[in-house]
Amino acid sequence: MTVKTAPGYRPGRTLPLRVEFVRQFLRRRTLLMFGLLLLLPWILAVAFMVGRPSQGNRAPNLSDLATASALNFTAFTLFVSVGFLLVVAVAMFCGDTVASEANWSSLRYLLAAPVPRGRLLRQKLVVALTYSAAAIVILPLMALLVGTVMFGWDDIQLPGTGQTLGAADVLPRFGIVIAYAMISQLVVAGLAFYLSVTTDSPLGAVGGAVGLVIISNIVEAVEALGVWREVLPTYWAMAWLDVIQLEISWAGMIKGSAVSVSYAVIFIALAFRRFRTKDVVS
Repeated sequence: MTVKTAPGYRPGRTLPLRVEFVRQFLRRRTLLMFGLLLLLPWILAVAFMVGRPSQGNRAPNLSDLATASALNFTAFTLFVSVGFLLVVAVAMFCGDTVASEANWSSLRYLLAAPVPRGRLLRQKLVVALTYSAAAIVILPLMALLVGTVMFGWDDIQLPGTGQTLGAADVLPRFGIVIAYAMISQLVVAGLAFYLSVTTDSPLGAVGGAVGLVIISNIVEAVEALGVWREVLPTYWAMAWLDVIQLEISWAGMIKGSAVSVSYAVIFIALAFRRFRTKDVVS
């Protein structure tokens, strides 16, 4: 049996990426989130200017060294942001993308365009992941700019030892840090995206992904679990700190990447499977 389609209809041309990028960018939550990410380094810099850190007799940590240079300030900004703020940003971009359409009762009209279900989900996932990656890149870049203006450009002082690494040598390492931050957030993106196609509540999808991180952090504190903690989504979140040492240690980041990618693949596969058979009524 031959299925007739309207003249000029091409499934591959429906919902172009440029259209979805513009739609998502113009949404208030996108502008507010990027505004917050750009503002945070300034808030932190002012906080350090008001009260200078004092380490006493203990080994210096990231907070103690935050004002030593722009690179130190950037490392500190990432340290305080990776565990929650960037989690919220990624969860929002990936969890709100489909659920918001259902909440506004516009999802059925997109499918009636008709946009193939698989293509609609793929386009939204690409846009959500792109904005998530942009959020992770923008924060350290802004922190580097703010740190240069407020604290000057100098070699980085390493936490724990106080030793220094040349700025020219360590700057490329921040590319590794940013790349790993993106990979470690994939588990959040995957779960948020799965919940986004499961529920009509954007808040539920975003909150569910953030809740996973909170619960994982709590369970991680149970040392009695031993090596089982290593399969938790957040266990390797700070493995990027091994990059800003005299010698880079790759073991933690390799394990963390494997855990995060595995979870993400499972959640995204479940999202496509769920959406393929979902009865869309809103």
